[in-house]
Amino acid sequence: MEELFKENAKLLYSYLYSLCHNESLAEELTQQTFYKACLSIDRYDNTCKFSTWLCQIGKHTYYQYLEKNKRIAMTDITEELSVTEISAERQALSRIELLETLRQLHTLPQDMREVIYLRSFGDLSFREIGDIMGKSENWARVTYFRGKTKLIELSGHNET
Repeated sequence: MEELFKENAKLLYSYLYSLCHNESLAEELTQQTFYKACLSIDRYDNTCKFSTWLCQIGKHTYYQYLEKNKRIAMTDITEELSVTEISAERQALSRIELLETLRQLHTLPQDMREVIYLRSFGDLSFREIGDIMGKSENWARVTYFRGKTKLIELSGHNET
């Protein structure tokens, strides 16, 4: 059991960080998620990867955190991001372009926004994203593509 947790700790932390963009909070949520997973390990039925199961628990733990603190953090998060907190791909963009892209991303529907965050910042596969969101791998691919297309349209570029 301990090995499973060690093997998945980095992935879970990365996923939670992609949701909250706060190192301390991601660490705390990772610990809470592992605690909850230990309490409910008897409900893990091997129908998905263990890491996917953990991320689902982590996602619910994060949503509970938001509900408990009575705030919707997405607006604050997008404005607080710095270039160093984002993947190497995004570091090539200037800060102004990055903030504008994040503002545009924030205008997308929540599911679409979350898929783009998970893929771009969480570095998760479409299959993992589909599992976490309770949808199919294909749904995750299509949602990501549509979101990316919408962001291109919003930015005024005509390229795909």
